Amino acid sequence: MPATPLQQGVDDVSERTQQNRSADQDQSPATKSGRRLAAQLAEKKAADAKRKRNAWASGLAAVAVAALLIGVFVWIGGGNDKPATQADATPSASGPAPDAAGAPPAPQLPEGADPALGSKPAVTPGTGDLKKLAVTPLIKGTGPAVQKGQTITTNYVGVFYKDGKEFDSSWKAGQPASFPIGVGQVIPGWDQGLVGVTVGSRVQLDIPGELAYGNDEAAAGGRPTGPLRFVVDVLAAQ
Repeated sequence: MPATPLQQGVDDVSERTQQNRSADQDQSPATKSGRRLAAQLAEKKAADAKRKRNAWASGLAAVAVAALLIGVFVWIGGGNDKPATQADATPSASGPAPDAAGAPPAPQLPEGADPALGSKPAVTPGTGDLKKLAVTPLIKGTGPAVQKGQTITTNYVGVFYKDGKEFDSSWKAGQPASFPIGVGQVIPGWDQGLVGVTVGSRVQLDIPGELAYGNDEAAAGGRPTGPLRFVVDVLAAQ
């Protein structure tokens, strides 16, 4: 006898129930464990990838900061560079710091020198038009005469000839200046005026502009122009 619709429905329900039970039986513990392991591996790979991206980003940021700092240092260093010139200027002296009282240490004088060389001289302006180099002994030293090519050690004060305004002095640094003489390392007025001066002497050099830094302010590059007066103490020559 053919099945009635009610019986056929019951049979369908029974068949689907058996299929569901078969599917549940297929989900064995091994299968479920494999799926959990796969999910964990996927999470680990994602975490590793994220850490690598963060590390790359941090590395690039560090490189950028380092490059910026190097650029700043180079810019600062380059801004402080000044072109060196062949001793067209008077010698510059650098020495020890002043003592606790604020006064620079007294210079070491040659044996038998006049004690006056231990103090900075007062330099007055000149008078009239200066046409040529004038060398005026103020203190006569008893040491040997300075020879061309020797390195001499001096204390000096430089002022403008016309008004006596000081523009340079080794006394400010608290240490004498040393330089070769007669070989073009200083202004011509020094080369010509100091060769032959005896060690231990104090001399006054009145130097016209053409034997100093010239008379053209625009071409002097900030150096003093016009006639100049120097008072120079010759402390050593070798």
